[in-house]
Amino acid sequence: MNNSKTTELSAKQREELLSILKARFEKNQHRHEGYEWDKVEAKLEANPSKLWSLNEMEQTGGEPDVVDYDQKTGDFIFCDCSAKSPAGRRSVCYDREGLESRKEHRPENNAMDMATAMGIEVLSEEQYRNLQKMGKFDTKTSSWIKAPADIRKLGGGLFAEFRYGQVFVYHNGAQSYYAARGFRAVLAV
Repeated sequence: MNNSKTTELSAKQREELLSILKARFEKNQHRHEGYEWDKVEAKLEANPSKLWSLNEMEQTGGEPDVVDYDQKTGDFIFCDCSAKSPAGRRSVCYDREGLESRKEHRPENNAMDMATAMGIEVLSEEQYRNLQKMGKFDTKTSSWIKAPADIRKLGGGLFAEFRYGQVFVYHNGAQSYYAARGFRAVLAV
């Protein structure tokens, strides 16, 4: 993850990222049938801070791709489509409160703060289930998902994974972290 304060990419970075996103878009048409790359690219070019966020997703191993289009807002919805939970976002607690509650062996970060710093949002359970309709993700990893306030208030967090042909949603203490658990994110552009 880029730790600098700038949220603009250089011309070279922008060109490289757009090339990667276009190739992924064309290779995975089943995720966005009926959408045209030119329209997606125009939205990206008009929103440099969103392009920066997509670069952060890419740099941490998320392999973002278009998965939906919001008719109300006119936004294309990007989501992490890497087979495994993004490698650069693993071994993190659920949120800052969970991180600070650890007395020892603290990880470097937490999912919610990382997402905020990257300008993205952690997937909800519904978004996670919809993603799984487009392929098989997290068959060997798991990903934190947004936990309802009542669960979070009691110290819990939620994560999901795909096993045995099913999406499983589990609970864990928000302070927990594992090498095979990260988080997936969504970004509206």
